[in-house]
Amino acid sequence: MTRIIAGTAKGRELKVPPKGTRPTSSRVREAIFSRLDHWNLLNEAEVLDLCAGSGSLGLEAASRGAARVEAVELAAPAARLIKQNAQALGLSQVNVVVANVQKFLTMNPHPQQLVFFDPPYDLSNDFVTEVLELVATGWLAPEGVIVLERSIRSEVPLWPESLSLLAEKKYGETQIYYLELAQNENLDEASEADALVENS
Repeated sequence: MTRIIAGTAKGRELKVPPKGTRPTSSRVREAIFSRLDHWNLLNEAEVLDLCAGSGSLGLEAASRGAARVEAVELAAPAARLIKQNAQALGLSQVNVVVANVQKFLTMNPHPQQLVFFDPPYDLSNDFVTEVLELVATGWLAPEGVIVLERSIRSEVPLWPESLSLLAEKKYGETQIYYLELAQNENLDEASEADALVENS
C-alpha cells in the first residue's frame, strides 16, 4: 500500500496502477524527502516528475509544499491515476502531461528547483544520459537538484559535463543519485555536511 508520508495529505492512500509501474518505497521516499527538506528545496518549489509512473514522488512533493508539480508520464492509464489522486488529495498544483519524456523536454524549458527522474529499470543508460542532457539544458534552476532512481544492478550513468554528482545513497535494491549543475558550491557544502552526519 502506497501512502503520502508527510504534509497536507499525510497518511492518505494513493491508488497505483495494477501493473507497469514501480512506486518508490516509503523508506526510500522518506530518505529522499528528508534530504531535500534539509536542503530547503521543497517549499514553493517548481517540480518536474519525469517517467512519473504512480506519481508518488511528485504527489509527495506537492503535499510537502511544492508550488507546482508537472508529472510527465507516457502511459495514459497511469497518468489518469495520478490526476485522480491529485484531485482526491486536494493537490491542485499538480498538472499531468501524457507525453514521451524526450519530446516533452524539447519544448520551451522553464527552470525547476527539483526534477525527479525514475525511469523503468530496464531502460538503457543511453536513454538516461539523453534525458539528463535535455534536463540540463534549461530545465534545472541554478541551485536545483535532479533526483535519479536506478537499480543497484544498473551501470552508473554517464553524466553530461554540465552536471555533477552531488550525493548518492543505496537503499536495498535502489540506488539514488542527486545531481546538480556543475560547480554549484552551496549545495556541495551542504552535501559534505550531510555525509559527515551520516558517517558519524
